[in-house]
Amino acid sequence: MQRLQTRPQFQATMAGGTISRTPHFALHRLVLTEALVAKDAEPTGPGAKLAEPAPQALFVVPGCQAPQVWLGPLVPKRWAKRSVTRHTIKRQIYAVASEFDAQLQALLPAAYVVRLRAGFDRKQFISATSEPLKRAVRAELLQLFQHATRRKSSPPAAQAQAQPGPSTAAQGAG
Repeated sequence: MQRLQTRPQFQATMAGGTISRTPHFALHRLVLTEALVAKDAEPTGPGAKLAEPAPQALFVVPGCQAPQVWLGPLVPKRWAKRSVTRHTIKRQIYAVASEFDAQLQALLPAAYVVRLRAGFDRKQFISATSEPLKRAVRAELLQLFQHATRRKSSPPAAQAQAQPGPSTAAQGAG
């Protein structure tokens, strides 16, 4: 999994739309396709540098033609005042995303931004790195990613159920 690093990458991904929400987080996704990444990786001439790059060109890994899965956390000071809290939340985002790496790779290659959209109550979570805060953040992130992966993996499962195969025949025989 690649990490988003530049402002244009974050902006392009957030423009792709929101696919999942929890009370404190939103998950944005920009689908990357092989044809667009390969096309955007090629220079188009001397005037190409003057033009703004297409969103797909922001996600090209040198030497790799296949699109990758990208992830970036967006934790603004507005919602997490202390830097230690922001860093704790970012570490939780990367940890939970790594658990869902295989499922995200199986879906369409895409860039994801996990955005903190509301602050955690400082009266309830007094310490910036308290275990209750970490558990609350982790629970919401698990819910966020489960909803996103379940939502995208549902249509192929529905198609598999619609087409009878050897597994459905074996179930009917038992």
